[in-house]
Amino acid sequence: MRAEAPMLDAWRDEVAGYYEAKTERILRRYGPGPRVHYHAGLVDAVPPPGSPEDVVRAQVHGAQESLLAELARAVGRFPDGGDVLDVGCGLGGGALYWAAEHRARVTAVTNVPSHVELVRGFAETAGLGARVRPLLCDALAVPGRACFDAVVAVESACYLPRADWFRRVRALLKPRGVVAIADCFLGRPEAAAPFDRYWRTRIGSMAEYLSAAHAAGLELEVRDDVSSRVVGFWSLTLELLAHERASLGGPYPSRTSSFAGRESSREHLRLQQALMDGGLEYALLVLRRVG
Repeated sequence: MRAEAPMLDAWRDEVAGYYEAKTERILRRYGPGPRVHYHAGLVDAVPPPGSPEDVVRAQVHGAQESLLAELARAVGRFPDGGDVLDVGCGLGGGALYWAAEHRARVTAVTNVPSHVELVRGFAETAGLGARVRPLLCDALAVPGRACFDAVVAVESACYLPRADWFRRVRALLKPRGVVAIADCFLGRPEAAAPFDRYWRTRIGSMAEYLSAAHAAGLELEVRDDVSSRVVGFWSLTLELLAHERASLGGPYPSRTSSFAGRESSREHLRLQQALMDGGLEYALLVLRRVG
């Protein structure tokens, strides 16, 4: 474990740098805010191709907020007015959602330095500055004990060492507190390498997650496979990418932007196919602290 620690720290720094570098691109694609989400969404009916860019952007944002609403429904009784920890908060869209829609007091944790002020600014713009507290911190080092009613991790648990993180989460939760997770899980081994390479993550199987959660004293209440509803989201993002390519370069786009666009499209298609053929599963998990 001691030998692995420097490697883990270096990888965390790499992930933070990756998202630091992507910040402007995320804001262009999913902004302008204040609720900026950088995660998948739920789509039940894919609109026909060729929609105007502003329409596609609105559909993408609506799908992302639908995912959060579905995650809250999976919890059953989301702790309205309670204390919520948003792990890997990105640009704060989820934190603002829990604060606005569920009157929560949210601690929004990120390991990307520039995101702290962005989240704080978005919260102030939305009139939620008193309810959203951004915190620059490793998810394993969040201070406190038995202080949160809910811990939410939307596409961030895949970046964390599962056993260590679930143990820390249990310590942070109040008695009978819940963990709500939305993430991709590995269905077949061959899907791991391309997923990890593009998203800079370490995807795990459902069995790995549930085993680590159980060992930490967390009990599974809900497992909801929403893969079929996430597939359509990647159709929307492919439409959005097409609009981006058309607007960025005109008839002669730069080689760099052209390559980045092709790579994004390829990986979005790969992810979509894996969700359809069982290589990946996108699921909502609700776990409750035992005792």
